[in-house]
Amino acid sequence: MKDLSALVRDALAEDIGQGDITTNATVPADARCQAWLIGKQDGVISGIGVFRHVFELLEADIREWDGLTDGTRFRKGDKIVGFQGRTRAVLMGERVALNFVQRLSGIATLTARYKAALEGLNVRLCDTRKTTPLMRKLEKDAVVHGGGTNHRYALFDGVLIKENHITAAGGIRTAIKRAVEGTHRLMKIGIEVTNLEELQEAVDAGADAILLDNMSLEDMRRAVEMVKGKKVILEASGNITLETVRSVAETGVDLISVGALTHSAPAVDLSLIIKNV
Repeated sequence: MKDLSALVRDALAEDIGQGDITTNATVPADARCQAWLIGKQDGVISGIGVFRHVFELLEADIREWDGLTDGTRFRKGDKIVGFQGRTRAVLMGERVALNFVQRLSGIATLTARYKAALEGLNVRLCDTRKTTPLMRKLEKDAVVHGGGTNHRYALFDGVLIKENHITAAGGIRTAIKRAVEGTHRLMKIGIEVTNLEELQEAVDAGADAILLDNMSLEDMRRAVEMVKGKKVILEASGNITLETVRSVAETGVDLISVGALTHSAPAVDLSLIIKNV
């Protein structure tokens, strides 16, 4: 991630400011410690790289690093990472490092739960652009670590005509026509629809991918039948939960996108424990 160091430096500056008063007053400058990242609940780890980078930027002189890789499941009480370093740097970076890894592991863990609910079904679970500003790359990586798939990364790498685009363009057909004319021939055109009438209009206008927004299960099943034999990808989206995701997948859609993977994932409970060496 090109801007990882800048992101971490800003996070450290926010927390440390002019200096860690408590650590500088109580910990000798030459002290070293053994540190362990411990799981306080079951989960899937994500964010090990940024976790370590926090301490690298603080010149913790990390040695004897031993830890799990992103995407690995862990149980409550497991030692996820162990390392030795300068105690002052470890304590100064502790909160920032934990904030990153707990947030990202929360996303990976929630994604894994959704993925488990889809076991045996031929459907892809995708994220959305509903990510924390400046943390999109990390959060989308966390979705992959949990077993999910990335949707388009940002506005610049794919066409997805949404409700407001349709309104601004003057309708589905006009929006699709302008998108086709305004992009190169290899660019697929995606559009959001809310009912079967709009779906048919989008198909007739030449859409390549159609997002079924907040449709009922019955309408999604009918949508799958309507596009059978056509080269159209169907994506279900809108308030899909762990309790409903399997039923949605069973309608036969190709993709399910879930904004909650990134915008509502609870942080995983982790702690950093040290001892003097």
